[in-house]
Amino acid sequence: PKPAYQRILLKLSGEALQGEEGFGIDATILDRMAQEIKELVELGVQVGVVIGGGNLFRGAGLAEAGMNRVVGDHMGMLATVMNGLAMRDALHRAYVNARVMSAIPLKGVCDDYNWADAISQLRQGRVVIFSAGTGNPFFTTDSAACLRGIEIEADIVLKATKVDGVFTADPVANPEAELYHTLSYNSILEKELKVMDL
Repeated sequence: PKPAYQRILLKLSGEALQGEEGFGIDATILDRMAQEIKELVELGVQVGVVIGGGNLFRGAGLAEAGMNRVVGDHMGMLATVMNGLAMRDALHRAYVNARVMSAIPLKGVCDDYNWADAISQLRQGRVVIFSAGTGNPFFTTDSAACLRGIEIEADIVLKATKVDGVFTADPVANPEAELYHTLSYNSILEKELKVMDL
């Protein structure tokens, strides 16, 4: 069967990588994600990936404790690079060709981000992992995922996180929160739901 989308941008939360560990990277989950991405590639889907860094570092929390927000965000960007390198390694072990591109230069570690190169890599069947967010402080990896999705002309941006969808409240903090089955963009704004960076 022909896939519904030719090119996708997949946003993975860093927390999704930690599994039950509560911190770091669970190798079993990392390998499972790599296998699922491999299945997409084998269907002919071009896959771009943005991974958050919250499993390794959360800059916003330390900013509240007094750390300079810009410094904290830079540290968060580096955490996303670490996750990207781990995912590239897992994909290579699954025999999937993958590249890591960083929004901040890290010579010898990964490629510098360039949208035209990214599209070329995707067309060649390589998975492209976009790291370091947008390269700017004050922007989350959710914003980076949308930006990269637009730049690479993705058919859709899909966000995979630690919860099953959009709820009436944070389901982690409020077990009574109810899952929305359909939701419009305007409803998200009107209800002031904390979806992506809105």
